[in-house]
Amino acid sequence: MTDPRPVRVGLQLQPQHADYAEIRRTVAAVEEAGADVVFNWDHFFPLYGEPDGKHFECWTMLGAWAEATSRIEIGALVTCNSYRNPELLADMARTVDHISDGRLILGIGAGWFQRDYDSYGYDFGTAGSRLDALSEALPRIRSRWQELNPAPTRDIPLLVGGGGERKTLRYTAEHATIWHGFGDPETAAHKCAVLDGHCRDIGRDPAEIERSVAVEKSPDEVGEALYDTGIRLFTTGQDGQGGYDLGRLKDWIAWRDERNA
Repeated sequence: MTDPRPVRVGLQLQPQHADYAEIRRTVAAVEEAGADVVFNWDHFFPLYGEPDGKHFECWTMLGAWAEATSRIEIGALVTCNSYRNPELLADMARTVDHISDGRLILGIGAGWFQRDYDSYGYDFGTAGSRLDALSEALPRIRSRWQELNPAPTRDIPLLVGGGGERKTLRYTAEHATIWHGFGDPETAAHKCAVLDGHCRDIGRDPAEIERSVAVEKSPDEVGEALYDTGIRLFTTGQDGQGGYDLGRLKDWIAWRDERNA
């Protein structure tokens, strides 16, 4: 698929192993650097490093980011569907959408980190049951947006994260405006082709869905190869161990600017 969209660059600012003041300063620096999107994630404990290290909650933080920034888009990469009723999540997203003046991306996935579930009293179930719950939640979220007063400021972009080819990518085709995945260019090309197939099956134009991946290498190593697969949103990650270093993000921003020139 040839996507005419410009390249965009994001940072997943992982809310672990740092004080909030440092996270707040880094969000400001990310916006100042010219990134397009800043994401956090939706967990209750660190995913790596000291397992009981410092960690902050996702959506409370997004509300604060909405006030602390003025240009950059914000969102979770990704919200765990299991942790909130879909109607509540829709209302939370609509509220942050208004606080940010239309800069929210609602990223969502089925959930996977069992410690979160066990410690906070959620039923972990099975991978299949969590995916089924995501399938049920997505149309409920969109339906609730139509009922809220005031309505969202815009058609809130819905990002679905995950690479499951039979269910997750089908749900993406049915509901999402952005797909986010992981992997090298060969993997990304394959996942995009599967997503295109699901779009054709339901009569949707695949070009309606922006393609996004997490990038751990430099743009010189993987930028052009991923671009050629149709990827247009490139998101690098940073946690607070030893402080947030925006060097790699700035490399991607420079590549973006050259690629979009």
